Amino acid sequence: MDAAFDPRPLFLRSLGQLEKLLTSLAPAHLEKPTPCQEYNLRMLLSHTIGAIHRIAYIGEGGRGMDLPAQVGEVADTDWTGAAARVRARATAAWAEDAKLDREVEVPWGLATGRIALSGYVMETVTHSWDIAQVIAPEAELDEELALAALGIAQQVLPADRRGPEVPFGAVQPMPADADAYTRLAGWLGRSL
Repeated sequence: MDAAFDPRPLFLRSLGQLEKLLTSLAPAHLEKPTPCQEYNLRMLLSHTIGAIHRIAYIGEGGRGMDLPAQVGEVADTDWTGAAARVRARATAAWAEDAKLDREVEVPWGLATGRIALSGYVMETVTHSWDIAQVIAPEAELDEELALAALGIAQQVLPADRRGPEVPFGAVQPMPADADAYTRLAGWLGRSL
């Protein structure tokens, strides 16, 4: 990863995309299964919003494992509001340029803020695709975000680094003409 790379614009775009996507959410969707097999939609939303709170907390100076990657109770009709609130928190937490080069503690170890935030770009973009498959499969998601997340995933999660200690399955084969989101999902072990 380029030492001068600033992941904040991509991260903020990914948060905006998530928030926009959630405007299509209906309470009836919340118990449906998702491509992220261990989660139904309510659990995946809790995990996704919780993970964003975690990276915001890290940007505020906290340690990654101090917070669970889950939120507490969110009203069935307030997931868009929860996304807007965490977006504001994360934006403020990472506003200072110097934080990108500080060492932070994330769940997978120590990293610079730049690398940590890049990992959360991958996380948010991937889970936004998972969420879209349930609530708006026809939604046009930002292809540039998927390409960036795929590049990050390929750097930090090589195909040969899978197994019990890594929460991603084996890379799944995808058609050569698959879009970036499909390739990202396959790289992260989603079966399509």
